Amino acid sequence: MTKTWIIALAASVTLALAGCGGSAPGGTSGGAGAQTGPIKIGSLHPLSGSSAADGQQLENGAKLAVEAINAAGGVKSLGGAKLELTSGDTQGKPNIGQSEAQRLIQDGAVAIVGTYMSAVSANVASVAERNQVPFVMDITGDDAILSHGYKYSFRLQPPTMRIGAESARHLAELSEQQGKPVKKVAYLHEQSAYGTSAMTGFREEAERLGITVDPVISYDPVGVSDLTTQITQVKASGADVLAVTGYYRDGVLAAKAVGSVKPGLDAVYGVADGAFDLPQFPKDAGAAGEGFFDVNYRLDLNNPETKRLADTYKQRFGDEIRTGAVLAYDAVRTIATGLEKSGSRDPKKLRDVISSGSLPSMLVGKGPVKFDATGQNVNAIPVMMQVHDGAVQVVHPKEHAEPEARPDYPAAPGS
Repeated sequence: MTKTWIIALAASVTLALAGCGGSAPGGTSGGAGAQTGPIKIGSLHPLSGSSAADGQQLENGAKLAVEAINAAGGVKSLGGAKLELTSGDTQGKPNIGQSEAQRLIQDGAVAIVGTYMSAVSANVASVAERNQVPFVMDITGDDAILSHGYKYSFRLQPPTMRIGAESARHLAELSEQQGKPVKKVAYLHEQSAYGTSAMTGFREEAERLGITVDPVISYDPVGVSDLTTQITQVKASGADVLAVTGYYRDGVLAAKAVGSVKPGLDAVYGVADGAFDLPQFPKDAGAAGEGFFDVNYRLDLNNPETKRLADTYKQRFGDEIRTGAVLAYDAVRTIATGLEKSGSRDPKKLRDVISSGSLPSMLVGKGPVKFDATGQNVNAIPVMMQVHDGAVQVVHPKEHAEPEARPDYPAAPGS
């Protein structure tokens, strides 16, 4: 089914670029689960504000999924019903995300995908639960959202606490293998539940391994415009490695500050970071970002279907696809598969099928998308990446690493 959707999408994009594309189908208004017309899926991401570029990538991924499914014949068990993406701009603000979620549901969305920002997702999950409408999270770092016993929330990415713990283990193993065991790590993170979860998972595992984590420095990602003071504090601490968890704009600020302060680190090490593994980061950070690591979820370019999607994305939008766009694509596919298997527009029936089904993933993982009782995708895993010669490469574990790619440690970032 995945291959059929992507081939259909590639064909539709080619036609559109040749001037033969049609307009999207019109929608019908009404409550969730309307029984006629296109099946509405709500898409909630920051389309304005400091995270707009990231939000647009996810929005684009969701759009491509809808177009692919429609080009392949729509939801066949529902008579070929077409999907319609109805979008809301959260602006990265929890209260706006909450009101936009309610608006989309009232307008007939049978499910929602989103939202990139943990604080926004927390509010949207509450709205989805209250309205009994499935909410499939593409990117959401706050593990606590799935601790409330919600029945309608699902998450594709790995748990942030687990990424933190695995990041600490990978760092300890790598530094020991290279004959320079890390002893002290400074940690810089954005202040929300996302950054705090990653830091906590890392610190607990690092301390179990005998690694000191100090200082721990938090910041407001919305208001920050310079991180030189924080990196100067890291330099004064004598840490071997700087671990970082944040969003894209502040990740670039951190790299620029490392380049100017030159703190003499063995590595700058992203932990579920939103910048260091993105294809545009090496260009935006410049020489200061060379050698930066990130341990995070990752699109699987060893999968030919993912590669085909990446090619289609670049053809359509003139940009390299990011992992977030693939997650949004998978989120829509998860909903579409649920609709197909349930043969119903009823959000409650859709939720039941999503919770018990599985779907081949386009991310690096140990199996298909499959959710546990809390709504967590149990087969999602993080991998280690590093900036090498101006490009981000998967360097560990070996079974997922790119050909000839090996981690470089110490990396002397900012030198």
